[in-house]
Amino acid sequence: MKKAEAGSKEPASRKQRQNRKRELVVFCLNFVCCLLAAVAFAQEDSLRLVEEKRLELKEREDALKRDELRLTALKKEVDEKIQSYTDLLARVEAALKRVEQVKGDKIENVVKAYEAMPAEDAAARLAALDNDTALLIMTRMKSKKVGAAIALMEPHKAAVLTKYMTVLAIKNKAP
Repeated sequence: MKKAEAGSKEPASRKQRQNRKRELVVFCLNFVCCLLAAVAFAQEDSLRLVEEKRLELKEREDALKRDELRLTALKKEVDEKIQSYTDLLARVEAALKRVEQVKGDKIENVVKAYEAMPAEDAAARLAALDNDTALLIMTRMKSKKVGAAIALMEPHKAAVLTKYMTVLAIKNKAP
């Protein structure tokens, strides 16, 4: 009976071993399936995150393109305004030069008139003018005519005008 029991134990143990092997295979298959599911879920999650980041980057890129277009338009507008103001400034400077030229021409006519006068008349009229106007005329007159006019002026007025002429000459020589 022991042999029968032993013989029956062997097949039972073989069945148990086969069952254990099957259970182990099933367990391993379930484990592998779980791992694959986890990997698939992680991959799906990663793909979703990558897609979200891609969309976010696309939105940023679109916003940057819009900003670049806007900045380009603003730059063009600013450049046009600068050019417009530069042109306007050039026209104003040209007009001022023409005004100065006309003013200079008129002053030259006055200077010529004073130079053509007898020294006594020029001295009397220059002495009657304010110092700035007298200086403007005297600095443009020939030195001989100015000297003759100053010689005939009242000494105090001649001294004041001479002092201002000296200051002007020093200022014009300064760098």
